[in-house]
Amino acid sequence: MTEPTPPKIEFPCHGYPVSVVANTTDGFTDILERIIIKHCPEYDPDSLRVTASRNGKYQSFRFCVVAQSEAQLAQLHEELKATGCVHMVL
Repeated sequence: MTEPTPPKIEFPCHGYPVSVVANTTDGFTDILERIIIKHCPEYDPDSLRVTASRNGKYQSFRFCVVAQSEAQLAQLHEELKATGCVHMVL
């Protein structure tokens, strides 16, 4: 039996969803958006949705970008993780 092949993304992919889970930190939304714009200049700030965890320790950020390549998404992921506040990028 063969393993199922994960679906491939066709680039460019408009409306590619990204979710980030991070510590609740003052000013993090600004940091997040600067990183997004650096890697995805077409980012629409109106697509950002922020939800706090029940105890307020974490926040989830959901937004959409125009994904141009796997390398672009990997660099976005890497820079978000390098902030030290991000636990997951999906």
